[in-house]
Amino acid sequence: MSQNKSHSRRSFLSKFSKSVAAAALLPAAANAGDKASFIELFRKKKISANDHIQIALIGAGGMGTADANTAITVPGIKLIAACDLYDGRLVTAKEKYGNTIFTTKDYQEILNRKDIDAVIVATPDHWHKDISVAAMNAGKHVYCEKPMVHDITEGAAVVEAQKRNKVVFQVGSQGMSSLGNEKAKELLAAGAIGKLNYAEGFWARNSPFGAWQYDIPADASDKTVDWKTFQHHLPDRPFDAKRFFRWRCFRDYGTGVSGDLFVHLFSSLHFITNSAGPDKIMATGGLRYWKDGREVPDILLGMFDYPDTAVHPAFNLSLRVNFVDGTADNTYLRLVGNEGSLNVEWDKVTLTKNKSYAAVDDPLLKTKSNSGPSSYERKKIVPPDSTIFKAEEGYAGAHYDHFDHFFNCIRNGAISKEDALFGYRAAAPALLCNDSYFKGGTIKWDPINLILKS
Repeated sequence: MSQNKSHSRRSFLSKFSKSVAAAALLPAAANAGDKASFIELFRKKKISANDHIQIALIGAGGMGTADANTAITVPGIKLIAACDLYDGRLVTAKEKYGNTIFTTKDYQEILNRKDIDAVIVATPDHWHKDISVAAMNAGKHVYCEKPMVHDITEGAAVVEAQKRNKVVFQVGSQGMSSLGNEKAKELLAAGAIGKLNYAEGFWARNSPFGAWQYDIPADASDKTVDWKTFQHHLPDRPFDAKRFFRWRCFRDYGTGVSGDLFVHLFSSLHFITNSAGPDKIMATGGLRYWKDGREVPDILLGMFDYPDTAVHPAFNLSLRVNFVDGTADNTYLRLVGNEGSLNVEWDKVTLTKNKSYAAVDDPLLKTKSNSGPSSYERKKIVPPDSTIFKAEEGYAGAHYDHFDHFFNCIRNGAISKEDALFGYRAAAPALLCNDSYFKGGTIKWDPINLILKS
């Protein structure tokens, strides 16, 4: 072990021992029958700038509305416009946000307005790149829902537009700005689990809505929906309400469970480990239950090789999504090292420590075993096997934090932690996971230069 790593390890152990000792003095949580000690996380509240940032929503469906609802709770933020291709959503926007809000089916009308500082792009995936680039070219800051692009060939254009226009661009993987991610990053860097060698993530759902069987309005028709614009560059086809309102189920518009959910796990993992991404991608799965005409699997398993780099050792990653999970909705990201593991949630991190054992060929083992009856190996007081770092009560949550980070970057002229380059490196392995599934083979990827390898 190098001197720097040894110092880092000693520093962590010292801080960890002190924190556990402090937690032992607390009467409630640590002595409530649970072996884990609870150590609260907290973040100092920031004083918001007095100036207002005026935003517009492009894509007023479920996720877009959730984004807008969260964004306007950040002090100094005002929603003044909304765009969607379905009449009913524009009516709802006025009902929800006030009759003074400007509504349109043409996103270019949003971009032409000089009173709009930033836009939320929450359209189906196949529109992400073009609207994001157009918005940045119009001088708007952009919060784009994940995945950043629909195809890996689109990523370079978004990265270039952000760089050239010098605007703030942020991808919407909310967990990126969470207390849980920040604490996990800190613990890993401090040597809490030793050397990272494996990570895994899981996302489970077991309901029609969770499996994208979204409601279809009774008035859905080519009279209330701008179907031609929705199709974008795709060949013409007759209006299909399922394809419009349940677009995630179709490859023309969505990116499957990998683009919807794996990308969250990639984003968090890459943030915590400082990784640029995997260089080998494999996938399997199938359509097992939700046979409703969808074109993508409801169970997907991905395996990824991360190479040895200057910032992290080589490790393996396995990811799973199950839309047929009869246990319960569940999600987690777990990092495993030779001395322990981190279970990462957006408001909580569970650190589990394992006792280290010497190698069986350690010459000291024979010396100790033959040292005679007078030999005495005194036991030690050890910290708990499991420690839970939990956000304090009243935490606003990862979604709020991510928008707060976005608006602070706008006000301070900073680069988002999930900018276009980061977003591209998180989206690429998710999209390539789909390619591996449909093509039935292994894909090699260069995460630094962002190109396929032969």
